[in-house]
Amino acid sequence: MRVEFVDTDAGGRIHHTAALRWAERAEHQLLRSLGWSELTRFPRRRLEADFRAPLRFGDEVVVEIAASAVGRTSITYGWRVLRDGVSCVEGSTTCVHVDDDGLPRAVPEELRAALDGGPLT
Repeated sequence: MRVEFVDTDAGGRIHHTAALRWAERAEHQLLRSLGWSELTRFPRRRLEADFRAPLRFGDEVVVEIAASAVGRTSITYGWRVLRDGVSCVEGSTTCVHVDDDGLPRAVPEELRAALDGGPLT
């Protein structure tokens, strides 16, 4: 993908929220690739991001993501944003699987199995 103007701040670098949106998009692509369609049942519990190198409007980037831990009710993803093979942003996102009332529920076994050793996308 390419860094769009809307992703940047007044200084011409990406706004920090852009990397979080890209990671969420990659998460959804990963889940869809595994055949999982219930994308709204995973609110965020924890986000971390380390910005290692600047990204600017027009830069071409690749976002990689994989499940790094699957707990009873949560999934933690490790992700990174690369430009020309160099890691510019690294982060993690922990999501909690919830039911219709927003209460934590166990991660379904079929999703747990699909994420185990899942590929980077």
